[in-house]
Amino acid sequence: MNIDFDEVGLSVIPGFKGGDLEARMRIFQDGDNRIMKGLLVPGASIGMHTHEDSSEIIFITAGCGSVICDGERSSVHAGICHYCPKGHTHSLINDSDADLEFLAVVPRQ
Repeated sequence: MNIDFDEVGLSVIPGFKGGDLEARMRIFQDGDNRIMKGLLVPGASIGMHTHEDSSEIIFITAGCGSVICDGERSSVHAGICHYCPKGHTHSLINDSDADLEFLAVVPRQ
């Protein structure tokens, strides 16, 4: 199966997961998995949240920013894959002056 994100409706989500500004997301869901192509403008973030029932994989496709995972902050940039295991807490932050683009997968577990 191929997913053409150009054919998936754009959702603009203010304060996504309690974050700053807004997240722009194209979200594919099939009942088992959620696959998201996202963009954070400079200063935007996805708020701190815990993955109680699943993990999350975020692959940075363009730009740079930071993640905070279990209280530890690290830098991310295009080509980096961030993994948040089930039961852990994380946030994604665009603390740069350019857009941060990513592909995220939340599998059902």
